[in-house]
Amino acid sequence: MAISISRKKSKPAKKVETKECFSRVTLLFQILYRIPAACFLLLLVFLWSSSTTIISGNIVHVCVSSRKLNNLYCLSAGTQPSLELPVPSINDNSTSTPSPSINAGVKELVDVVVQYQDEPDPIIRTTVGNDSDEEVAKALKIVEEFMQVHRSWKSNMSRAQAACDGRGIYVYDLPTKFNKDLVGQCGDMMPWENNFCRFFDNEALGEAIPELGKGWYHTNQYSLEPIFHSRVLKHRCRVYNENEAKLFYVPYYGGLDILRWHFKNVSNDVKDILTLELIKWLQSRKPWIQNSGKDHVFVLGKISWDFRRTDKSWGTSLLELDQMQNPMKLLIERQPWHVNDIGIPHPTYFHPRSDDDIIAWQLKIIQSQRKSRVCFAGGARPGDPENIRSILINQCSSSEDGNCRFLNCTSGGCSQPNSVIELFAESEFCLQPPGDSATRKSLFDSLVSGCIPVLFNPFTAYYQYAWHLPEDHGKYSVFIDKEEVRQMKVNVVEKLMQIPVRDRENMRRYIVYELLPGLVYGDPNSQLDKFQDAFSITMNNLLERVNRLD
Repeated sequence: MAISISRKKSKPAKKVETKECFSRVTLLFQILYRIPAACFLLLLVFLWSSSTTIISGNIVHVCVSSRKLNNLYCLSAGTQPSLELPVPSINDNSTSTPSPSINAGVKELVDVVVQYQDEPDPIIRTTVGNDSDEEVAKALKIVEEFMQVHRSWKSNMSRAQAACDGRGIYVYDLPTKFNKDLVGQCGDMMPWENNFCRFFDNEALGEAIPELGKGWYHTNQYSLEPIFHSRVLKHRCRVYNENEAKLFYVPYYGGLDILRWHFKNVSNDVKDILTLELIKWLQSRKPWIQNSGKDHVFVLGKISWDFRRTDKSWGTSLLELDQMQNPMKLLIERQPWHVNDIGIPHPTYFHPRSDDDIIAWQLKIIQSQRKSRVCFAGGARPGDPENIRSILINQCSSSEDGNCRFLNCTSGGCSQPNSVIELFAESEFCLQPPGDSATRKSLFDSLVSGCIPVLFNPFTAYYQYAWHLPEDHGKYSVFIDKEEVRQMKVNVVEKLMQIPVRDRENMRRYIVYELLPGLVYGDPNSQLDKFQDAFSITMNNLLERVNRLD
């Protein structure tokens, strides 16, 4: 595998002065002078044959490209944070031993990147030969070790035990252009949505849905940022003196910043204006300077790829900025090769206000009559021949005795939460193939409804939500390799029909009683004593993480 080496062009705002540049070059030659010629030659050959090096500002990224992974997986040095666990070497000869089905799925894991890039990143030109399964295993090993890093940050304290002493949370009072004013531009964010602003009623929970019960709202999938902001403002550990803080929350609605430009013909410079202004604002703050942003957290309500624009017109370049490498970023879909990208659940329609709301819903769905064995709520992707949705729809529609129900989302069938939740609550298994990206809000809707998700890509859940889903994915889901589906080697409905009743019941009980409370974001005024919701779990783990930075 031959790979070229190239440099990322410096951004205008980050020009290095001539003197500083000369000093760096001088230092480099001093280092090289001390390396024996033979060793240096071997090092060059090694780097040329196995990796790509990108120098961006103060960060050096060493990447390996893989045709089977359709992407680069990288390790970085420079202003990246130190880790509790060793950063795995990309050239380590040891390999992991994942289950065959997962290993097969990993070869398709990063299809999402291809969906956002018509051609390879022009910054990195690569020519690759045939990749071995060993290379795929190495890439998977890195992803799994980063997930272990995330799990090592999990707090063991319950909500009652989590005292606030030494755990203060400071919320920046950002200028309103970074959050509130973005919500105010909701009117023209979605051209096909006549009243998109209604989703930001009730502190961004949306309109209430009394037909589903207490705590149910028509919540939009992009509402995470204001929902989280409302909860942090009322957190019992919030402090108003930055000197008493351990964690600094930056309430920037980056996802809404992207949405307002999605369907408008504007330049990338216009799309990045607010991003660059935010960084400039933060760099004038003492807490940011003290720890280079390591104790700061951003909550971003869109997928990581939307914030990693290269030469395309989609999204912003927020997470490509050097200054954004140290902070923790909470996203509904993380970039698996960036350790400070942390996946947290998509917002569902259920926002309980009390323990009783949760218990009442648990009892309702555990007793629900599962009329169908399998269901699929989604739409085909006719423009994407590699997508398995059309195959799944055909298998579902042609199943005997109504064993599979299909809800067509392309015709507006999924626009009403009542229809979706009713379908999931009456089904044993919910098919969850990737859509526009690897993750799906539907995954969490199915779990909240007690429907066992069937996954076809490990990135949909297994390598995303280390704080909210268990490492043993067999406890709550079924995995089927999508390549087997694509090659028509398996009929998904027939395979699911063969799963014993006891196994289904065990998974459902685990989902309803163990997972469900931690997957929903409570009402901003919620008072939960018995349970920790997705917000509480996230905040406790963030505080655990920053405590380890000392």
